[in-house]
Amino acid sequence: MRANPHPHHTDQLNDVRNLGILAHVDAGKTTITERILYVTGATYKRGEVHEGTTVTDFDSQERDRGITIFAAAVSCAWDGHRINLIDTPGHVDFSDEVERSLRVLDGAVAVFDGVAGVEPQSESVWRRADRHGVPRIAFVNKLDRAGADLDAAVESIRERLHGSPLVVQLPIGREDGFVGVVDLLRMRALVWAEGQDRAAEVPVPDDLREEARRRRRVLEEAVAELHPVAFEEFFAQSAISATTLTTALRDLTRTGEAVVVLCGSAYRNRGIEPLLDAVVSYLPSPLDVPTITGAQDGAVRERTADPATPLAALVFKVSSTATGRLAYLRIYSGTMRKGDTVLDVGAGRTERVGRILRVQADRHAEVDRAVAGDIVAVIGLKSARTGATLSAPEAPLLLEPPATADPVVSVAVEARRSAGSDRLATALARLVEEDPSLAVRTDAETGQTLLSGMGELHLEVVVEKIRRDHGLDVAVGRPQVALRETVARGVSGLLYRHVKQDGGAGQFAHVVLDVEPLDVATGFAFRSAVVGGRVPREYVRAVEAGCRDALAEGPLGGHPVTGLRVTLTDGATHSKDSSELAFPTAGRLALREALRACRMALLEPVVEVAVTVPEDAAGGVLGDLAARRGRISDTTARAGTVVITATVPLAEVFGYATRLRSRTQGRGTFTTRPAGYAPAPDEQPSR
Repeated sequence: MRANPHPHHTDQLNDVRNLGILAHVDAGKTTITERILYVTGATYKRGEVHEGTTVTDFDSQERDRGITIFAAAVSCAWDGHRINLIDTPGHVDFSDEVERSLRVLDGAVAVFDGVAGVEPQSESVWRRADRHGVPRIAFVNKLDRAGADLDAAVESIRERLHGSPLVVQLPIGREDGFVGVVDLLRMRALVWAEGQDRAAEVPVPDDLREEARRRRRVLEEAVAELHPVAFEEFFAQSAISATTLTTALRDLTRTGEAVVVLCGSAYRNRGIEPLLDAVVSYLPSPLDVPTITGAQDGAVRERTADPATPLAALVFKVSSTATGRLAYLRIYSGTMRKGDTVLDVGAGRTERVGRILRVQADRHAEVDRAVAGDIVAVIGLKSARTGATLSAPEAPLLLEPPATADPVVSVAVEARRSAGSDRLATALARLVEEDPSLAVRTDAETGQTLLSGMGELHLEVVVEKIRRDHGLDVAVGRPQVALRETVARGVSGLLYRHVKQDGGAGQFAHVVLDVEPLDVATGFAFRSAVVGGRVPREYVRAVEAGCRDALAEGPLGGHPVTGLRVTLTDGATHSKDSSELAFPTAGRLALREALRACRMALLEPVVEVAVTVPEDAAGGVLGDLAARRGRISDTTARAGTVVITATVPLAEVFGYATRLRSRTQGRGTFTTRPAGYAPAPDEQPSR
């Protein structure tokens, strides 16, 4: 294992790895990131989460709470390769930070707790990585803990994630006695002596030699089943060489057909160097991932990862710091230089690149340029927001921005002193700019300012940020969930005529709609069943646009509407007065009228809650979940504890952390993840 203590810039894209660390909260992501920085020589002191000395969790709230809240980018070097690493949050309330990070990553390390195995949030981020096609390797952490079991963790990967795990290491020692690993590819042992930062390479211990051979054989057979070249070698020689295995594991990782599994204890600095070797060997470079595509002049265009092609970059994070407004971006093609003028394609504005920074969390090293494959921060962009595409002005290319989830929890916020109202408005505007999963609106009835986000903790963090960073004393109301309305029973044949004459050309649009219930997860679907060209195609699109506008407010309480299919069955036009202005209006007003005629139902957001408690407290916790309208879906006993999984209305989870602590004398923990919407108990039919 060869560390390079001085990270250096290289234009060779083959030597770049852009990766993220993904996991459930408390699986050890940040500790692994800290050890990587230490082992590669990027830092000279090991940062500790519990001491508040980590590089990536540099925000004061992250250090106070001991969790990652904001995705942090760092750069380091290993074996001649530059590694751009993003440490992502594990808590479900900050899953949008993970989503934005996955959008710009080429690979990932998925971290699993050696005791708990696959946990709810690790399953959630795994699915997100699947959607983005991000290749990953797995690291089973905390093997030094009581109850840690590599085989059980691997089995949970196979069962819950439906992956094909390929274990390439065998632990040496169990729990407190865990001292190293056997490398099954090269059949060597790596042992970390107490107090030593580097592994010593030694022969495989005698008592593990037979088990290591057996596991190597299992690995060869599994790889031969999945990889044609490895199969040919295995068939011819009844064995696979280390070189062929390495090539096959790289190919299987990059296609997503299998997942290489390594193990260790990040806290005790055991297993980090082999993990870095695996990152370099198996995860893709910017040249190995599919070519980026974007929109140009209404057509889809490709842009290759080449420093010589026109610039295309995506802003995936914006933050305000003491040194100015920082825009974090991934460069997909071309070269960006200090002082360049770039085009914000979506906004149609040009920006000037003031400074380019190679980022190490809250510390930065200035560079003169950045090339395709780089992840850097830029100072000087005055208005580019998260999701913006920056390109060469002469060759604009619009990249697809990261998806943003709808906020599900709202609180009312106001400055305690009237003099702070303007400052609060400015602070909220800046925070929404930094975090697109936040929303701010004014309640039409009460005049209150409502701040909406992804969860109770998310909003707590934002309010604390307003207090700390902006020096504002704010009052906060009780959290309220974001309700939805849906169609319980539809209507058919609703006719609407939009006719307007106000001098000159008038407006004429005649539409007939059917509205029917649809699966809430699908949201909204529109189709046309008009025959004979009675409504031209361009007007059909206009009717759909009008219907989508009408979904913003439902008839029950002005909540957004979801779970419906609208069919345009008939219509009529006028030779002079019909236009693309009349039909969106007709579509909007027709669907509003149709919804008033439908039987509507209220929906509330629900979450899947996984509660881990001692066996003696399980009965009380089950009763409490039932009182919170929870539906128990699974109860699993594991090493003296019980894991209870239930679906609970989000509104009933507010304040649950305090209640659970008191019921279990502080020994219970829980995590949540969104589980969609379900009928609300106070459902009121509209007629």
